Amino acid sequence: MIKKLDGMDVIFRKAAPIEKSSYPGFNERSYVLKNGSVHLEGGMPLQSDVWVDQDVPVKMRDGVTIRVDIYRPVEEGQYPSIMGWSPYGKRGSVIHNGAFVHPTRMDVPPAWEDGLNKFEGPNPAYWVAHGYVIIAPDSRGIYNSEGDIHAWGRQEPEDEYDLIEWAGKQTWSNGKIGLTGNSMLAMSQWFVAAMRPSHLAAIAPWEGASDIYRDTSYRGGIPEVLFSNGIFSRLCGNGLLEDIPAMTEAHPLLDDYWKTKIAPLEKIEVPAYVVAAWTNLLHTEGSFRGWSSMASSEKWLRVHNSHEWTDYFNPAHVEDLRRFFDRYLKNIDNGWEATPRVRLSVFDPGNRDVVHRSEAEFPLKRQVVKSFHLGLEEGKGILRTQPQSEKAKVAYDVTAKEGAIFSITFDALTELTGYFNLKLWVEAEGNDDMDLFAFVRKRDRNGKIQECPVVTERTHVGPNGRLRVSLRTTDPERSTELKPHMQFDQSLKLQPGEIVPVEIGFWPYGIRWQEGETLELVLTGIDLLVRPEFPQIPPIPTINKGRHVIHFGGEYDSRLLVPFIPGA
Repeated sequence: MIKKLDGMDVIFRKAAPIEKSSYPGFNERSYVLKNGSVHLEGGMPLQSDVWVDQDVPVKMRDGVTIRVDIYRPVEEGQYPSIMGWSPYGKRGSVIHNGAFVHPTRMDVPPAWEDGLNKFEGPNPAYWVAHGYVIIAPDSRGIYNSEGDIHAWGRQEPEDEYDLIEWAGKQTWSNGKIGLTGNSMLAMSQWFVAAMRPSHLAAIAPWEGASDIYRDTSYRGGIPEVLFSNGIFSRLCGNGLLEDIPAMTEAHPLLDDYWKTKIAPLEKIEVPAYVVAAWTNLLHTEGSFRGWSSMASSEKWLRVHNSHEWTDYFNPAHVEDLRRFFDRYLKNIDNGWEATPRVRLSVFDPGNRDVVHRSEAEFPLKRQVVKSFHLGLEEGKGILRTQPQSEKAKVAYDVTAKEGAIFSITFDALTELTGYFNLKLWVEAEGNDDMDLFAFVRKRDRNGKIQECPVVTERTHVGPNGRLRVSLRTTDPERSTELKPHMQFDQSLKLQPGEIVPVEIGFWPYGIRWQEGETLELVLTGIDLLVRPEFPQIPPIPTINKGRHVIHFGGEYDSRLLVPFIPGA
């Protein structure tokens, strides 16, 4: 059905029925969970007694009541609170780590969770024992919270704002609220922090998209609905659900609807601890954009080399996060400010990764932009440091997994860390549009492909970008040499025989090649990325047919611009 939201027609559908979920049922009550008790098979025992206020009613500004679970110390006092906001539910989350068919739970041992935590959220067993209150809401429309389920936009951050302000005024609160959580719980932080609730004292977004069109629904202008439908079809409630997959299909351009789902990051002023990874298929660019665009003067970035869940629940990183929250929610002078503003991990597949190298900024000021020009040598695609004078072209069938390959072998250690930009001259044979995918990968000295490890038996190809060529227009005032700012507001179809220039901005990446190793640029009409959590999801559908033709040399200055780090 269609509902009017802020003057726009928005498609809603019925939420999944509660009875088909693991929700244990509504039960408004208070009770104590005892120290040492275990609530997940093999899970983290409680480290203290925990007072639980279950299904607490909290009224939003429009009169809708949501339900919240509160975990707090049994001793009376005023404590800081931390919260994770998402539509996944609190008790009986609609999804959880154990639900994924993977022998190692994405390398998250059960002992790293207590079974009370929201999916991708903090463990009450740990935080309550360290003098914090955990706030776990069922957001609007989820389970027995009233209303319909909304996705980002205006309604969801307004509700989170209201809950933050409610929590800051409770008798058990010291008036300071922090936000934490991974993925959806990180995405929500960008939006509500920009609204500046008075009791919000710090945020810790752990890998979260910040522009829904560019980061998740239409990366490169190419629609994605398979994954999003799998997520949104699991959200349970008594009402309706904003149908993001249907809106994706109905709104192919970045219009007013999608503009409501771009977080106004420049309005964020609270202290922030931001975590990012190079390999996240949803959140990489949004995490880096969030960190760089927020107005906070006290902000830190840590980039890891594993998976979002593995990193979030790792006990060492939980301790690191507690130092941050202790500083800004408890006002403990613990030296947190001496933490390097940026800690970078850099992949070196087949060798040893660099982990948490201290830096002052990102992108790195010492980076040198180098150009690798597309060329041919004895009929083989190569990357050259100087452009070739004669014009050439290569073509591939759009069904080919590896359409065209260009390579260069390095004679010394080479680190490329930052944003990549691929400039191409392209032509479509037999079609008026192209979905282009570009990947940079590594071969070792023996010619073996070395992909970047994520978790056990899951890898990531390497730096990559994509573009629907009809959506190729950029905003020159907001673009930089390595970061084209795509507008996505008009469709320019190709004419037969037309050759057009495009820029394919890669999401940031950090990767090294040792002496004698080879960088390969792969151009294809097929998405080669595989979701580590859901390897069964097929590549996203494309509009491709016929052949793609890549032009280079002479007047066609097709080249890969890379962020070379000297002295690495």
